[in-house]
Amino acid sequence: MGIMTTTLSTPASKVEALETEIAEPVSPPHPGYRVLTWEEVCPPGDTIEKIAEASYAEVYRVRNERGTSIIKCIRLESPIKAQTKAQERSGLVDEEPHSEDDMRGELRISEWLADIPGFVIYKERYLVKGKAPKCLLETHQSFHRKMKRKDPDRLQFYPSPSRYLADTTFLVVELGDAGTALEDFELENSSQLWDIFFHVAIALARAEEMACFEHRDLHEGNLCIRKTKEPMTRDPKKAAPYFGYSGLDITILDYGLSRAEDLEVEESDPIALDLEKDLSIFTSTHAPQCKVYRQMRSLLLRGERGHLPPSAHKVPYAKGVGGEPLSWDVYVPYTNVLWLAYLYQYMVKGFKGEKKDVAEFKKVTKEMWKYLDPDAKAGTPAFGSSAEVVRFAFEAGWLDESHLMDIGGEEREDSIILSREETEELARRRSPRKLR
Repeated sequence: MGIMTTTLSTPASKVEALETEIAEPVSPPHPGYRVLTWEEVCPPGDTIEKIAEASYAEVYRVRNERGTSIIKCIRLESPIKAQTKAQERSGLVDEEPHSEDDMRGELRISEWLADIPGFVIYKERYLVKGKAPKCLLETHQSFHRKMKRKDPDRLQFYPSPSRYLADTTFLVVELGDAGTALEDFELENSSQLWDIFFHVAIALARAEEMACFEHRDLHEGNLCIRKTKEPMTRDPKKAAPYFGYSGLDITILDYGLSRAEDLEVEESDPIALDLEKDLSIFTSTHAPQCKVYRQMRSLLLRGERGHLPPSAHKVPYAKGVGGEPLSWDVYVPYTNVLWLAYLYQYMVKGFKGEKKDVAEFKKVTKEMWKYLDPDAKAGTPAFGSSAEVVRFAFEAGWLDESHLMDIGGEEREDSIILSREETEELARRRSPRKLR
């Protein structure tokens, strides 16, 4: 499985509410961080909406007069109300609190990828303490109901905001708004299929080249879609590229399971979450993407395409290729291909437009899918990286060089979350001065 070594601009080859507190140590101070309350994060007039649950974190969208941000909220070691008897009876298991160290790797990867189009924009990090306002509880409950409709057996893993105390503390990472998650986005025409798929492929290929990056968790909840310009119509009579007509762009989220390294530092150690510490991700069958996790680990175990059943993933640090215990530090960009294949199938199966449109897309991309399909027959050639997928598309005429030349990152964005003092100061500055 090859790794692309040439630049993408010049592709070269096809290829609830008891007062009892749980005794937990309070998080140590974080010098230099702003400390806010939930009322300051979402004061009256602003909106907050829970949109996802990511590795370690709950994810909200916040809107106010200054703009829109995504905030990832990681509960630190701090007091919280005990579960109610009703919550205990439901079998609720709390997500464990974390330290900032748990997020350090993901934040470093965010910095390395900041200049690559298609990756999320980092704004600021700060602490949020105290009890939750009504709006936070309401959006938490609404999200939970939505998830239960999708998966009736699903348990709520993040504590209800009704359990937050005065000293309950979160590390909040504020990011640029990424749009609508693919799982909530209705695909209506084939140009959206082309653009979403290849925007992702190009972003991953650049990240492979610049940081030896593997996402390792790129399901429909970690990919966001947004409209950036008006769509155009492709003339089917002309031999023009298929890419670039939908007016959509993408943002790849959540690097909690990702692997990357700083290629500007000689012999730098890679950042990668050790997935052998908790094999439940590989034995779970609660969602379709669980198969991809098993495909990734099966590759490390056997060195070939395919996947072993959940029962084969119960021994941590099993010996893999070469007889060495499994290590997730190793760079295997084929994992990005697995997630591209997952997204391809997810979009085709979930397409809401005309059947002839998705049929045409599948027909044109038939050969690409042959090399993308992780369940292809033994001996079938396979892409070894996202870069190879992009090369294939370029040589097929689906992309042209201009699509690969956009290498500038987004402009820096400032935080839209202000403290009460900052809000009052801003209001004073806006107020007209009285004439004497």
